[in-house]
Amino acid sequence: MTKHHNHPRNNSSSPDLPYRRGVGMFIFNGNGHVLIAERLDNPGGWQMPQGGIDEGEEPEVAVFREMQEEIGTRNAEIVGMMDEWLHYDFPPHLIPRLWGGKYRGQKQKWIALRFLGRDGDIHLGTHSQPEFGRWKWVPLQELTGYVVPFKRATYERVMKEFARYVERMA
Repeated sequence: MTKHHNHPRNNSSSPDLPYRRGVGMFIFNGNGHVLIAERLDNPGGWQMPQGGIDEGEEPEVAVFREMQEEIGTRNAEIVGMMDEWLHYDFPPHLIPRLWGGKYRGQKQKWIALRFLGRDGDIHLGTHSQPEFGRWKWVPLQELTGYVVPFKRATYERVMKEFARYVERMA
């Protein structure tokens, strides 16, 4: 197992705060396109679905729970998972607004999932506090054009790791 960590250091103002543990979901369809969704709290802010890992929960379990909460379906299969945890820091102005200022950023286990359902299976409003207002499938090469700058290095690393799965679909 790889022990390498990706630590962008753009948030030196909060080095004593921990990272929030989570899973990132690289969900792709039969055309090799990747699912992204636009955040309700940040119009124009698109991202791949992601969510927290509960205490004692394994990433492989958390990914399906979070997938159900965020996009309303679990109709996918895991095809890959990164060995390493990727980290990114929140911009300093966001720290107080996110999770009560308890975290400096996120530490994520990224998982590639092949979507097995139909587009009609995706429902963003099934959770009591939906995060997303719109979603779409995008070609891999367009993904970084949508992401907020502080997540870009993480997304580039995820794309490099999981490109082999979507390239087989094309």
